[in-house]
Parts: sequence; structure tokens; C-alpha cells
Amino acid sequence: MKLTVLGAGCWGLTLAWLLTDNFEEVTVWGREQDLSDDLINSKHCSKPLEVQLADKVEITSDMKAAISGADIILNVVATSGTRSVCENLKKSGIKSEQILVNASKGIELPSLMRMSEVIKDVLPQQKLVILSGPTLAKEVLQGLPTAASVASEDIETAEFVQKACSVPGKFRLYTNSDVIGVELGGSLKNVIAIASGFAHEMGLGDNCAGTLLTRGMAEIVRVSINLGANPSTLYGLSGMGDLIATCSSPMSRNYTVGSMLAKGKKVDDILKELGSVAEGVKTSKAICELAKKLDIDVPISNAIYEAVYTDITPKELLAKLMNRKLKEEERYV
Repeated sequence: MKLTVLGAGCWGLTLAWLLTDNFEEVTVWGREQDLSDDLINSKHCSKPLEVQLADKVEITSDMKAAISGADIILNVVATSGTRSVCENLKKSGIKSEQILVNASKGIELPSLMRMSEVIKDVLPQQKLVILSGPTLAKEVLQGLPTAASVASEDIETAEFVQKACSVPGKFRLYTNSDVIGVELGGSLKNVIAIASGFAHEMGLGDNCAGTLLTRGMAEIVRVSINLGANPSTLYGLSGMGDLIATCSSPMSRNYTVGSMLAKGKKVDDILKELGSVAEGVKTSKAICELAKKLDIDVPISNAIYEAVYTDITPKELLAKLMNRKLKEEERYV
């Protein structure tokens, strides 16, 4: 079997490294400007994480060659680039029987579409699976045990990907049929992760950390249910699991963004310093627009939007959140 990974960033290269032994052929596709000489010639990447790929892994910027003969195509391109990649796939002759697995977590702006909706908009007949869960790349590269969800409306396709991409002792996959819930859990938690990094840097304590996790989860559930998700999915790997990992770890790019925002740094400078995408930045705008459209209250997400896009100070933000009108805690079951 052949695996093609679209996206030569940190997570794309990590997945290529992880799954190398599961496939006879592995190809990594990236835009020409994203492929360093070191990666092309030595199969090595040093930033933002060090990854050494096996000699058998092919590196190319030729999409047609990359997807030729591939059984599974993994999309790990940033949310903002997924539509153009799908258009490239269509132009390059992707076949409907080739399984496209999306591993990017986010919501497209300005359309407010989930990634599966973007993909289906361009490739309506494509077999599609969503991969999501608590998957910090650095821990995966260390061989530490990791689990994630593979969701599809066609459960047989999800089961095929589950078997093909599980790695005994390292990477355990669970199938799920709730595509909406799996996607939204993985996307919206990035905004709460920014809030967690922000609070930690401000020294607000563990009580506050617990509050952000639970009240942040309430916002994720509130929005997701209104968009058709099953609430039980949101308490699984791609929801609560991903939320806990991302909100607790300085290895998370979104957590790091929050921490740096609390130090007074501007978001453009932060992203330049990170050298990689932090999807929560754009998702903060998307969730606020979705909430407004659905008439749903998302105070933590609104606060992070303000932290990212306005000059509000950390102290002003905290006061705004803590001094809101008192309310009842929701029940979802």
C-alpha cells in the first residue's frame, strides 16, 4: 500500500515518520517553497521539531506524482490552505476510491465551513475520513502512547483507515461516525488552549485552569450541539481528550500563543517567532462569528478574540470575564 502525506510541516512529517513501517511506499508532498534542501536531500527537518524520515520516504512538490497509486492521502495542510490543496488534487486527477484523510483542525474563513465541508465542496465524491484527537507531535515522535479518532459517514472506510494507520504500542485509533462532533471538538478546543496559556502566564492558579477547562468545554458543547454534533462525541478523544492535552501542555502551539499574548506580545510577532501555524488564532474569529449567527453565548472565546485582535490588557480581560452576570450551570444529559 502507498501513503501520501500532504503538508511538510511539523504534524505532517510526524505522521509520515510514525506510519512509515505500515506502508510499502510513503510520499510527502509540500509546496516547493516549503521543502528545504535538508528535507529533500537528507530526509531531515530540524524546526520546529527534529524529524528524521526513513530513506524510503519520497519528498516532492509534484502533486500528480505524489498521489499516483496512493491508497490513503493524508491532508495535513493548514486550514487556510485546504481548499486550494483540494483544487490541486482535483486538477491532478485524484480518484474517488482513494481515501482522503483530513488531519487539519480548524474552520475556514470567511465561509465558516468545517474541513469536511470544504473538501466535499471541491471533491463531492471523495471517500473522506477525519483524524482528530490529543496528538501533540513531540510526544508522538518520542514514541509515547497516543490515541485518536477516525470519523467517517462510511464506517467501513473509517475501519480501513483504523487498521492501516494504527501502530501497535504507539498509536491507537478508534472509529466514530459523528464527523461533525469530531471536527468541532478538535477545532474549537484550540481557542480554549490559548486561554489556558494566557491564564498560566498570568499566574491565575489551578482553580482558574479547572474553570477554563470546564467552562470552555461548555462553550464547545453549546456551539457543536447547535451545529448537529452528538454531545457524547465531545466528551471523547477528539473533544475532552484533545482539550485536556492541549490546555495542559506548553508543547501546544495554541497554549504557547496564549502565554505570549499575556506577556504583551502581538499575535503577528508570536506566529513569526513560532514559525508554524496555531489554528486557534483564526478559529477564535470563526467561533465568535458562528456563535453570533446561532445566538449563543461564548464569553471565553470572545475574550480570546479580543486578546488576539484588539489592544485590551490581560487585567481588563480578566475583569470582563469574572464580572459578568451570574447564571445557572448547563446540563447536557
